[in-house]
Amino acid sequence: MDSVFREIYEEHHQDLFQFLFYMVKSREEAEDLVQEVYIRIMKAYHTFEGRSSKKTWLFSIAKNVAIDHFRKQKGWKGRLYETFDWDRNHIRDIRPLPEEIALQNEEIRQLYKCLDRCTTNQRLVLVMRFLNGLTITETATSLNWSESKVKTTQHRAIKQVKSMMERMRGKEEDDHEL
Repeated sequence: MDSVFREIYEEHHQDLFQFLFYMVKSREEAEDLVQEVYIRIMKAYHTFEGRSSKKTWLFSIAKNVAIDHFRKQKGWKGRLYETFDWDRNHIRDIRPLPEEIALQNEEIRQLYKCLDRCTTNQRLVLVMRFLNGLTITETATSLNWSESKVKTTQHRAIKQVKSMMERMRGKEEDDHEL
């Protein structure tokens, strides 16, 4: 089991951490949740049948850990957006993550704000597809959805983010004209 765990850690740790970090936007919480993912992997590895890729199976576990995390919070539905608020979750680590460096760019910051305004399902799909590089099939398997639901959710999310970005740019241009 040690060699299997080491293989999983070496191949997928960064992706799992990054996924959970995008979901909870707190380094400390993401680290805790990754540990919970590993605990679940250790407990359930013997049940993995190989019907999907190991990566898909791991992201399915990570998604469930994130959802369980939100459910444990008081009024998790109402507090979900609060959880995703960068202004309230300060990252204290001295070494910046690549994503933190990118957040210094205004357009990227605006994109994150738009991502925060998406529904949880839209955010899950966008993070899995574009930030973690999962295919539509892998995303569908991880979320236990049909591929068409992933495509539809992705399409609607992209359309919504694009619209919000355009509105933000328009507002900035109006502010600069004043």
